[in-house]
Amino acid sequence: MSKVFIADLKERDQINTPFLVRDKIMAMAKNGKPYMTLKLMDRSGEVEGRIWDQVDHFSRLFQKDDFVQVTAKASVYMGKMQLIIQDLIRVDESAVSLGDFLPVSSHDPRTMMAQARELVASFQDDDYRALMEAFFNDDSFVALYQKAPAAKAMHHVYLGGLLEHSLSVAQLAVDVSRRYADVDRDLLITGALLHDVGKVAELLFSRSFDYSDEGKLLGHIVIGVEMVEDKIRQLDQFPRMKATLIKHLLLSHHGQYDYGSPKRPKTLEAVILNFIDDMDSKINGVQAHIEKERHNDSRWTGYHRLYDRYFFKGDREGAQSVAGDGDEMPLQQAPVVPPPVETRENKRPQRSAEKEKTLSASLGEQLAGLNMDLFGSREE
Repeated sequence: MSKVFIADLKERDQINTPFLVRDKIMAMAKNGKPYMTLKLMDRSGEVEGRIWDQVDHFSRLFQKDDFVQVTAKASVYMGKMQLIIQDLIRVDESAVSLGDFLPVSSHDPRTMMAQARELVASFQDDDYRALMEAFFNDDSFVALYQKAPAAKAMHHVYLGGLLEHSLSVAQLAVDVSRRYADVDRDLLITGALLHDVGKVAELLFSRSFDYSDEGKLLGHIVIGVEMVEDKIRQLDQFPRMKATLIKHLLLSHHGQYDYGSPKRPKTLEAVILNFIDDMDSKINGVQAHIEKERHNDSRWTGYHRLYDRYFFKGDREGAQSVAGDGDEMPLQQAPVVPPPVETRENKRPQRSAEKEKTLSASLGEQLAGLNMDLFGSREE
């Protein structure tokens, strides 16, 4: 039987198809009877599954991060699609196509890596070039750098997302350095390519996306600084001040203490990196939200609780035909594969007092009160 994707589910559909188990939760109903809630995913999204009968039997058959063949009926409950599971068996990884279950960047990782190497080759500063070559000549690191997502949620949440995001920020760094005097181009590009480097260890991405123990205990900023220090120690007489400037870029790229930065940006390059990193992540997040609802008839998306707004889709096909005109789209504007996100009710929550703050110039500051997970432990 062909794979049925979550994005294509309709109410009352009867399905028999494989999914990846992202989470498995046992609970007790009010009548004292056990039931099980599953979070099932494929590359198109995520859906909740419920098992009401033979719970103990089914629980013994599989674990989190297993693949399961599910027989179920699709049903909408309180505005959310869910699956009422009647039968379930565990299936071996060899019996499924991994590409059906984990979203992947629409850009070839080898091409992106070649572009990153070209940027490093263009450096005039021998020290920054030597540091980047130390990373890029490490095959085990490159394998992870090409495969890791940029986050567990919100933006670039797909295999290859970390490299795509880092390269996009580096390309923005090139543009900015051309427009403003006194910007250290090589330092800024180095920071762009390395600012999220700790995510190769912070995140788990062999099956579903999650945090490693090291990621939960330290976070990608601390891990990244340690990785940079380790590479610097392998180089002969790397200038101490340059090492400090690079580490400052990593430590300050979230911009504010409240957003998880140990330090606020205190160099011109750090200020620029904070803004272009934030811009690239937000653009990707908005694009993914619009793309996720591309089949909806409405000209507007559903409410996005973290951005605290709806987004106008308009005539997307018409806009694309005008914008294309035969020109190749740059990396940061290319269409993205929609990341798996939790479905939410299309209902605007009440504003808290914090959300009524006066608008500020920074998009990050405008969004600061909405959800501290977006910035306090920001996944980008």
